[in-house]
Amino acid sequence: MNLVWAMLVIAAVTAFAVAAMLFVRRGSPEGSRFADGDRASGVFGVLATGFSVLLGFVVFLAFESYDQSRSGAEEEALVLAQQVQTAQFLGEPVAGKLTGELVCYGRSVIHTEWPRAEAGDEGDTINPWGVRLFQTLQTFQPDTPSQEAAYGKWLDQTSDREAARIDRIHGAVGVIPTPLWVVLLMITGVIFVFMLFFADRSEGAITQAVLMGSVSSVIAAMLLLIGFLDSPFHKGVGGVRPVAMERTMNIVDDALRAVNQRVVLPCDAQGNAAS
Repeated sequence: MNLVWAMLVIAAVTAFAVAAMLFVRRGSPEGSRFADGDRASGVFGVLATGFSVLLGFVVFLAFESYDQSRSGAEEEALVLAQQVQTAQFLGEPVAGKLTGELVCYGRSVIHTEWPRAEAGDEGDTINPWGVRLFQTLQTFQPDTPSQEAAYGKWLDQTSDREAARIDRIHGAVGVIPTPLWVVLLMITGVIFVFMLFFADRSEGAITQAVLMGSVSSVIAAMLLLIGFLDSPFHKGVGGVRPVAMERTMNIVDDALRAVNQRVVLPCDAQGNAAS
């Protein structure tokens, strides 16, 4: 979330709400438009309570989706690093091929899948290097007990990596359904109109401004928070970034150099297949 834009949006919404309150206040009777203030406060309490309960549920749902995407990205990077180690026990030439394709998989995640997720169109697309890894493994038959153990471990890690990838892209399209957004905005409008009926020209302008401004700023901030959690892939503060995968790629490169293993990569620096 861009904090500057968020603050500007909250300030603009608050300014509009306060201006509306002060405008209505000029023609309102003393003591507000409610003859019975206690009854009006009770009704407002029901509205506020219902809205806060719904808001809390939506925030919890959105945060779970956000946390699932973040955890999935970290788990996917961890499993990929583990698969690079496992591949070394399968023997050549398949070990080199799988290692190169794993590196290309990681680069593709960083440079191709992440921009798609930020644009909200990751959807049901697959990582082409996941297919290449499967095709390469099909050509391999384990000959020794250590290769058989590594082969079985590789299959387990592949399942874990694919599950982590699903968790990562889960939040790319958002989990808050449109009808829920409509309800939230509708209730926000009801509370705004209801607050205008508390306009009282006998009270000071500052008091009336604080009354409306505090409510409108809190609601605006909560709605922005839900929007932020519902779209975790962005470059702003708190956005889910490919930090874990970038760190894994650096570690893999350093580890391969440390053991003097040169791997021919079938892709470019962006993870696109080499021609």
